[in-house]
Amino acid sequence: MHGPSQLVATLLYGAGLRLLESLQLRLKDIDFERQEVLVRDPKGRHDRRTLLPDSLAEPLHEHIRTAKRLHERDLSEGGGRVALPAALARKYPAAGTEWAWQWVFPATRRYWDRNTGEHRRHHLHETVIQRAFKTASAPLISPSPQVATPCATVSPRTFLRTATTSAPSRSCSVVGMSPRR
Repeated sequence: MHGPSQLVATLLYGAGLRLLESLQLRLKDIDFERQEVLVRDPKGRHDRRTLLPDSLAEPLHEHIRTAKRLHERDLSEGGGRVALPAALARKYPAAGTEWAWQWVFPATRRYWDRNTGEHRRHHLHETVIQRAFKTASAPLISPSPQVATPCATVSPRTFLRTATTSAPSRSCSVVGMSPRR
């Protein structure tokens, strides 16, 4: 894996984030000084902090510099907005263009919001990362007829919970992966 997909994978396994939690990170949620990631509105609806792996700091800085150039280009073309949570867009109309509210992993294309009439950029879609995992793990999966189902991406937390509470899966030969449910 390489590029944003590799960074997301590192966050999944290094910081213990779920796939959508990592894709929905905003720039203000990453604190490089304290080496923390703030996960907002996760499963269970209780914000939590997790550690930012040391090995991810420099690649993430470089990725954010690239995202900033993309955001500046969007602003110069009349876009550069992101969707804001709840009623925040009404309370702070200009916040959608502020750098702190931008996605850490922006999508490659912009879209036209029919409700507001604005050009916006969403975060990467989860299928981009899922395809990258599938492509990266394809050579690792044995071609034996016993492997009937493809592997799914899971966080270490889910894998450990599953591995300690159930029998090992026979349908996936890759360590750290569980079968799709």
